Amino acid sequence: MKKTLAINITIFLTLILIIEVTFGYWFKSNNFGIYMRSERNKNELVTSVHNNKKYNFLYERNFYAFRGKEFDPSNVKIIFTGGSTANQRFTPQENTIVGVLNNKLEKKKLKHIIYNAATDGKTTRGYVNDFLYWFPKIPNFNPDFFIFYSGINDRRLGIKKYELESNKYDFKFPTKPINKIRDYIKNNSIILEKYKKIENKYFPKLIDVYAVSKDDLYKNFSYIDFDTAKKKYLNSDLTNEEKKLLLLLKYRLENLKKIIKKNKFIPIFITQIKFNGLSEKRLFLVNQELKVFCKSNNFHIIPLDELIKTMDIDDFFDEIHTSISGSKKIANIIYPNLEKILNKNNY
Repeated sequence: MKKTLAINITIFLTLILIIEVTFGYWFKSNNFGIYMRSERNKNELVTSVHNNKKYNFLYERNFYAFRGKEFDPSNVKIIFTGGSTANQRFTPQENTIVGVLNNKLEKKKLKHIIYNAATDGKTTRGYVNDFLYWFPKIPNFNPDFFIFYSGINDRRLGIKKYELESNKYDFKFPTKPINKIRDYIKNNSIILEKYKKIENKYFPKLIDVYAVSKDDLYKNFSYIDFDTAKKKYLNSDLTNEEKKLLLLLKYRLENLKKIIKKNKFIPIFITQIKFNGLSEKRLFLVNQELKVFCKSNNFHIIPLDELIKTMDIDDFFDEIHTSISGSKKIANIIYPNLEKILNKNNY
């Protein structure tokens, strides 16, 4: 009896090994390693409230870790990336900034749509890491445009209490050896991949998040537009922390420039605002540095902070994340500038 059981177990394990070696990703050139395991093959059932309306939807990230359905990488020509303000995981996809932009692109019958590669917490350093550890793993992946929605997360550069948090989001590698082994197996096992697809289809993870404004967020609300911020901050003295912020940002932008030149894509940068515009000097400084960087390198930039004159109450559900109404307004501002850039390049 024991001998029969041992034989059956041996046969079973041998079959698993054969299946994994034959169909898994262990020895393939596009082996995903351990970098993006936490973002791949996700399917979460989210409940959220925007502008006093309740939404139930699926937050999906596909096999290649992009937000949305599966796709053929060879068809991907325009990428939108950034942090949580671009990912918008608590907003139905069609109501996100990317979703609204895609709706406009489809109505104008432009050749391509935008694919969302944003992940929560990502800074300019995270963009570089994506080109080192994520995108090279995707077969036939050669986008022509990368749109960088930047500013909010980079404004914290140089602040010690945020450094560990930033490392966690920019370097998606697990730190403990046991977790590295776990993630390596999950990323490359064909059996676990099939199991995950079944789980995602029939048993999506339930996430309850109510994206409603903080009670006091709009108390004494005043929107600081670009012209007001410029008068207040442009010629003011910089603190040591602000000088450090700009030095770190310049260094990271230069690293990103190397990636841009190496991969030969067209970059498009978009500056950002908070719920009350440019009330925070650090965000104003980051936006200005992005503009200088783009001008000196002849890169496209859409100065959202200058184009938007005001945002209304409830356009954000916290200081940095837009509600559905806010996302639509931002997309409407971005789109004409984006369409002009795409048309100029025959897209």
